[in-house]
Amino acid sequence: MSGIPLHPLVVHFPIVLVTLLPISIAIALWIIRKGATPRRVWSVPVALAAALALSAWVATQTGESREGRVERVVTRGALHGHEEAAERFLVLSAVLVLVTAAGLARGTVGRAARLVSAAGALGLVAAGVQVGHSGGTLVYREGAANAYTGPNATPTRDVSETESDNH
Repeated sequence: MSGIPLHPLVVHFPIVLVTLLPISIAIALWIIRKGATPRRVWSVPVALAAALALSAWVATQTGESREGRVERVVTRGALHGHEEAAERFLVLSAVLVLVTAAGLARGTVGRAARLVSAAGALGLVAAGVQVGHSGGTLVYREGAANAYTGPNATPTRDVSETESDNH
């Protein structure tokens, strides 16, 4: 995978997880309604929400690491729009982890947090669509890949190589 930037490889994890999270929440709510112990069942959506937030953070970090290179070939407005959407998605996913974790509580607090988590997960899907659409626009309309494949492209190094050189 030498020469392939890390960002396009990791951005698909948040896309998959943001799709799976509302499904896991719906299933968990259904199982809880059937009489299962909420604490045990709800741990799956909590784990998925945490994995989503972590993967969103990694995707954001890898995107920022290549920003300078890509901004040479795309319009600033398109890049800025994608950055803003990604940062919003990251913040919302982190907040959703906290709300989803509150769903582990007993009683009214837990029930309310589980319902808010369901609504929040659906909202996060919409935020994820915005990030994905703006990223697709960068690649397919703005030519962001030309930073790596076009006539002005220079050889790339993996992010891990760059970081190890800095230490």
